[in-house]
Amino acid sequence: MIWRPVEEPPQPANDLPANDVDTPVPGDQRPRLRKAAGAFRTISEVADELHIPQHVLRFWETRFPQVKPLKRGGGRRYYRPDDISLLRRISDLLYIQGYTIKGVQRLLREGGGRLADDIPPAPDSERAAAEAERALPEPPQMQLLIQEPPPVTPRRLTETERLRAALSRTLAQLEAMRALLP
Repeated sequence: MIWRPVEEPPQPANDLPANDVDTPVPGDQRPRLRKAAGAFRTISEVADELHIPQHVLRFWETRFPQVKPLKRGGGRRYYRPDDISLLRRISDLLYIQGYTIKGVQRLLREGGGRLADDIPPAPDSERAAAEAERALPEPPQMQLLIQEPPPVTPRRLTETERLRAALSRTLAQLEAMRALLP
């Protein structure tokens, strides 16, 4: 029996519209498909799209009850298109127009849980409060946690002693953080 190389059939042309296909990742020959406009997004996808860290999105969920992502197994968050548009609007009001979190909460209450598209920029008093909010120093307890460890004695520590000292510092920081919890 003689083995002959098999010719691969020609690949079918990609019939998807240009806006549904991302450019291929280097090393990957296949184009990646984008999600449909109405598809749910993960927190990492929303964070990338809005240029906001994931921890900020989780924090906003605690401050704005109107943002309610669907939570699935393992606590994974899936944001609906309405959630994403609300988050985009909150981001605009906080970072561009100069509102404080309390100011955006007030706007949501006044708007019945919705934010109008024609909200004017924040008044000067609101902007000043937002700037003051951003300029607040860290709480004193947190400053204690961030302080540099005391200098090590001049004698050379063994590996065990060095690790024990590092673990002791870490334990002290964890206990200080635990004391901050309600």
